[in-house]
Amino acid sequence: MKIILCIDRDDDIGRKTGIRTPIIGRESNIDAAVKLASADPEESDVNTLFGGIKVYDELKSKGEDCEIVFVSGDINVGVKSDRKIAEQLDNILDEINANGIIVVTDGAEDESLLPIIQSRIRVDAIRRIVVRQNQNLENTYYVIRQMLDDPKVSRTFFIPIGLACLAVAISMALQIPEASIMLITALIGIYMIFKAVGLGSMFTDFTDAMRQSFYGGRITYITYVASILLVTVGIVLGISSAWEHHLNPISPGVFNILMMFINASVWWYVGASLLSVAGSIINYYIEEEKIWKHWAFPFFTFASGLVLWGGSEFVLSINERGFTDSLLYLVFSIAGAFIISLIGIWVSTYTKTRLNVESF
Repeated sequence: MKIILCIDRDDDIGRKTGIRTPIIGRESNIDAAVKLASADPEESDVNTLFGGIKVYDELKSKGEDCEIVFVSGDINVGVKSDRKIAEQLDNILDEINANGIIVVTDGAEDESLLPIIQSRIRVDAIRRIVVRQNQNLENTYYVIRQMLDDPKVSRTFFIPIGLACLAVAISMALQIPEASIMLITALIGIYMIFKAVGLGSMFTDFTDAMRQSFYGGRITYITYVASILLVTVGIVLGISSAWEHHLNPISPGVFNILMMFINASVWWYVGASLLSVAGSIINYYIEEEKIWKHWAFPFFTFASGLVLWGGSEFVLSINERGFTDSLLYLVFSIAGAFIISLIGIWVSTYTKTRLNVESF
């Protein structure tokens, strides 16, 4: 049997119609396509669905055994959406005994999933559905406007521009317009790292957790809010300390300024992490879930903060105390962090063993 696989990587059908995937069968896919077209007639995934149905009908007319399936990912395109599609595909292959697959997409973004699909089943063909339009100026302007209304495109397009404008405004407010180029580069660089590392998904998961905590009446909502406040205070104090160090004519180097920022703010971040974890542990305890694997996190968080503080203190105190005395900060902080981490591992292991013995 052949599977005609239609892909919606950013879950437009779920967001606009509430339909959950996978959708299996010709009639079910036609119903889904009609509902999606009614919700948004300009949605390209409508063409993908009808294109897949056309391929299905062509194969059926030739007497081939086939089935049409529609899968979708998540609005946060990336690891989260691809894992969701991979999980749906695994479930489909467990249900349908297929020996090949025909992929139907509306562009290169969906086709980036081909390695994931090929790792599970042979891909026999790829059908890209492209809508033919009159390429005049009015249509081009309309397409661009529609793209900018798309949350995915607007975030990618407007956030770097907004960061650049923010950098110029900050440099003008501080009366150092010559620093605007450096600030623009720094902010856009941070944004690119943020996207590359995948912190956007982490931020989305955090906001989802806050929403669930609020509506679920959990203590973690309060600890999350308090953690955000502590992080904000840490950032403000770090910037203030770094700015004062910048005005110091003795050692205004960029590396020293960074160390001053870390030294002034690191314990606020540690406190925010510990407060957030404390709320989660309380929730797990109330809900009688296993909490042993969370005990190590507070120790590792404190140990990381100790290393960062010791390293920054070492750099900042060299001029005043000399290299040898300053090195003691770094050595003792690393040794202390190592001991604290071992304690965290011991507590986690001991708690796990004790719980296993009691349950036995």
